[in-house]
Amino acid sequence: MSLTVVGSIAFDSVKTPFGERERMLGGSAVHFALAASFFTDVVVVGPVGEDFGDEEIAVLDAHGVDTADIERVPGGETFFWQGHYDHDMNVAHTDDTRLNVFADFEPKLSQNSCESQMLFLGNIQPDLQRGVRRQSSASFAALDSMNLWIDTARDSLVAAIAEVDCLLLNDAELRMLTGEPNLARAARQTLALGPSVVVAKRGEYGALLFSEEGSFAIPGLPLEDVRDPTGAGDSFAGGFLGYLDGVRVRGEHDHRSLRQAMVYGSVMASFNVEDFGTARVAALEEAEIAERLAEFKRLTEFESQSLNA
Repeated sequence: MSLTVVGSIAFDSVKTPFGERERMLGGSAVHFALAASFFTDVVVVGPVGEDFGDEEIAVLDAHGVDTADIERVPGGETFFWQGHYDHDMNVAHTDDTRLNVFADFEPKLSQNSCESQMLFLGNIQPDLQRGVRRQSSASFAALDSMNLWIDTARDSLVAAIAEVDCLLLNDAELRMLTGEPNLARAARQTLALGPSVVVAKRGEYGALLFSEEGSFAIPGLPLEDVRDPTGAGDSFAGGFLGYLDGVRVRGEHDHRSLRQAMVYGSVMASFNVEDFGTARVAALEEAEIAERLAEFKRLTEFESQSLNA
């Protein structure tokens, strides 16, 4: 079992109503890899500059993440994002973006990353996603994207979606992609583009799963301490796909395992938001995951009782 993620490796500066941090370790591939590492072996593919040091690599190494395919660009600087959140923590406001080495990123997969059974294409340009998919022999591939590519590269994105098994977007992006205001109809239209699974991420409100076998909803866990939601969607994807790759070893990869994976994705996202950057997930213990899984079960469990009883 192994899972390759291709995406951004970054430094983030973030300000929320609960604090501020400068140049934290971040990026979609990093958040994804840390979450997925609790369930399966993970290989990271992405570029960094000379400012990305041993301290940052050590965070990934501590979780057994394979960093051999991280490309260090001589003389370059690592992708940088700066943003802030107001009291509506579902909305990120971008203050500065410097692509740096990410601007000229052309993913090259080693034999090890090519042979992973599962592939996650982080939010990069759709033509790059298609190029990575052609390099990979993964039997299950998932893709994330954003409103920028829906607006500026829609045809390429639709072609990329047709080549993967699973699409993960937020609910607004699914509506934007299809032009359909109803989320369930938007998901069904997206399934018709090619993937067998569509996941709609809904921030603090949870996530929805759609497939030909049915749909499934998981709420967000009510948390009293939300400090920084940056990377929560990627942590969700890491938990979701990491769990799927882990259970596939036991021959499970059906609607039941997809539903279970949704819960694990939500569990990992709930930890991500409790501290800034990668701090909470990087320090996470497996026992905490089991405890939070039980919290989700208590939150969603109920008994059916007849009105005439």
